[in-house]
Amino acid sequence: MLGKYKYQKQKIKDKTNPPGGFDPKPIPDAPPGYTIKFTFHRAENLPVADISTGASDPFITAHLSTSLLKRHKEDPDLCFRTRTVRRDLEPVWEEDWIVANVPASGFRLKCRLYDEDWPDHNDRLGNVTIYVHGLNESWQGYTEKVFDVKKRMGSKRAYLLKAGATALHSNVSMTPRLYVSAVMLGKSDPPHGQIYTVGPTYYFQHFSPMIGRMTGIKVNRDPEGPNAPNSEQAPTTEKEAKAAEKKAQKYDFQAIEIQLAGPVPPRLYHRFVEFRPIIGLLFQGAGLRGRLLNKALHHQHERIYNFDSSTDWGMFRPCSEEASLQLLKLAHFDEGYRVFTYIITLDGMLRFTETGKEFGIDLLSKHTMHSDAQIYIAISGEFYIRKKKHPKLSAAASSTKSPRSPEKGPYSNARPQHYQLIIDNDSGTYRPDKVVLPDLGEYLGRNFPGLEIVTLGCDDEDHQKRKEEQRELRKKSGQGLKMVLNRSPSSSSFSSSDLSELDEIERNEDAHKSKRERAWEFLEDPTRVKEAMSLSKSKSKSAEDGPSASQSNGAHVGGGGGGGGGGGITA
Repeated sequence: MLGKYKYQKQKIKDKTNPPGGFDPKPIPDAPPGYTIKFTFHRAENLPVADISTGASDPFITAHLSTSLLKRHKEDPDLCFRTRTVRRDLEPVWEEDWIVANVPASGFRLKCRLYDEDWPDHNDRLGNVTIYVHGLNESWQGYTEKVFDVKKRMGSKRAYLLKAGATALHSNVSMTPRLYVSAVMLGKSDPPHGQIYTVGPTYYFQHFSPMIGRMTGIKVNRDPEGPNAPNSEQAPTTEKEAKAAEKKAQKYDFQAIEIQLAGPVPPRLYHRFVEFRPIIGLLFQGAGLRGRLLNKALHHQHERIYNFDSSTDWGMFRPCSEEASLQLLKLAHFDEGYRVFTYIITLDGMLRFTETGKEFGIDLLSKHTMHSDAQIYIAISGEFYIRKKKHPKLSAAASSTKSPRSPEKGPYSNARPQHYQLIIDNDSGTYRPDKVVLPDLGEYLGRNFPGLEIVTLGCDDEDHQKRKEEQRELRKKSGQGLKMVLNRSPSSSSFSSSDLSELDEIERNEDAHKSKRERAWEFLEDPTRVKEAMSLSKSKSKSAEDGPSASQSNGAHVGGGGGGGGGGGITA
């Protein structure tokens, strides 16, 4: 009896204060580590993965693991992705990856080569695993060392074609080769105990015209073209101006990834909030339903942050005004009253999209989707850009020449000092603590000098009103289209901070389940088949008896739809 009482007491406590949010656990102590620069030079003799082009679209993902203790075992290893080289069997990347705090015990660098094949699954072309079992300041490293690519995990189809081609030429090898360098740069600066990316700083800009059309989001088609605002062929009449503006814009939804210069402040460390049991299943992939939910969430992340031929990639100098201007460009400066949802990973990857409640699209407004269901992240929330009415430039800033803005037209002479980045901790998924906002402001201020960083708590009423004003102005601009996608529990809608939606889903759980989930439940419990059949018969009988009283009085009941979004009742 006493045990049951304690269980109920703990259950009530967990409900009012669910696990998750800010985690004060410090980084484990460790001696000073070393800073290593990895360079991915090129690959040779890759197999043909795309039969239609007779080539491949290769890229590398590299995962670095060490013997350093992590704060929690769920913390991910460091990861790096190169850009994709199109239609090439001898790709050249020449991309650096500088990592700090690599311990003296060494490291393991696992490189996976893929052929990019959106929207299908990427074909793996092979692996290279590099082991270094000890480091010191005299470690020489290696330059453009050749590694044979292991084909065992590669695409069977690609290597079958490769085997057919090499059978005709006895002097041709089937084994691809990867050229990698690793150079010691010296001892790392504090804080120690956690490896992190120093540089380079770069960005990926992902495009999705289909989602852009659904949400009504338009972006500049070509800021350097004849329809650009600063073009010499600029229109003279109002009618021509409207036509030019229409031509200069296209529907496009954009998802942005920016690698910031580390380290991320140690206090920026948050776990997902387990305010419903289903949330824990989703993040941890526990149980049959948890695995299905987790897989669906990963699929949605890949759909938004998709790599294809339209993906833009670029680099910028770290912690410079060039970095600030690049962020402003990717966020479209203060144009269009945009509000962005963002997360920052533990290694300083900033991800954001222009989303929010005004669009009504669940899967795009979830921090769970942006984090790819990571259990721990640095911080999450929302932000928007605002232009200062009377920007004040310091004497040093006004005397020095600002780097040219990467944006054409009215923003060609823009300077970071003209803008504010208003950022908060408004995230129901991770519920970041506002006490760490000064750390966030300092971190972003270091990465984006010149740009004024304003950090505000999500409980600031004035700030919430201003965000609501931004959304209302966005609606009035005519660029918002309300639409609901993926309201099923098998989607990422569980990451919402809106508890009322979760309550509604849990009350009507059976009505929202997908066909796959119902099939699995029938396999687990065959007696449910009989229940479903009896329910179906009762529904058929009620349909034969005629319309209900409410229907005979003229009410029309809308259908639920394929996504479980729920129909409406209209008089």
